Amino acid sequence: MKLTKFLKTIGNDNSGATAVEYGLIVSLIVIAMIGALQGVAGETTEMWSNVRTTSESAMGN
Repeated sequence: MKLTKFLKTIGNDNSGATAVEYGLIVSLIVIAMIGALQGVAGETTEMWSNVRTTSESAMGN
């Protein structure tokens, strides 16, 4: 009898649902940030490659 009541109480408890939802929202934000940073990293690498090429040609190498 006590076990049945305990299981029903656990089944009806929604207090952890909010934490799970916040966790999902944070994970989606992190995924978006990683994607954005990868795009920025690609642009930055290309920019520094261009700076290197221009500097080497200016120095006569």
